[in-house]
Amino acid sequence: MTRGSAALGSAVFFLIAPTTIAGVVPWWISQWRLQAPFFDLQLIGWFGVVLILLGIPVLVETFTRFALQGGTPAPVAPTQHLVITGPNRYVRNPIYLALVAIVLGQGLILGNARLLVYGALLWIGFHIFVLAYEEPTLRRTFGAEYDTYCANVSRWLPRLPGSTSASS
Repeated sequence: MTRGSAALGSAVFFLIAPTTIAGVVPWWISQWRLQAPFFDLQLIGWFGVVLILLGIPVLVETFTRFALQGGTPAPVAPTQHLVITGPNRYVRNPIYLALVAIVLGQGLILGNARLLVYGALLWIGFHIFVLAYEEPTLRRTFGAEYDTYCANVSRWLPRLPGSTSASS
């Protein structure tokens, strides 16, 4: 896949998947109506802002990195090389974490418990998908390289720069 077609594929996939998961569905659930903050604490809403401000750049950077490496994050048009740079240096699933952070951030800002439930269900769905499809596929495709990557980078908990061990 050329970089041009990878960039186009990543952009189309971005418009379909993350925009729906972190934009359309949260809007459908909440209509983005502001409710009273949880526990009457404004600080909780600000934590939501932080989650969104952390999630969006990770999401965009990771999609861009996949395109630069000649593929997309979409299972139908993957890269030919294991993506282990950028946010993937610190956690194996930065896109899923970013999406969950964005959804949870919206829930905290809006004071909407249904968005928090959606965020939790989203993470559970991502976890099942990773275990049932993504990891076995990557292991078959990249073999020992993927095993080494898994041994050094955690599935869900970002490691600190300079750390060398991972736990799934």
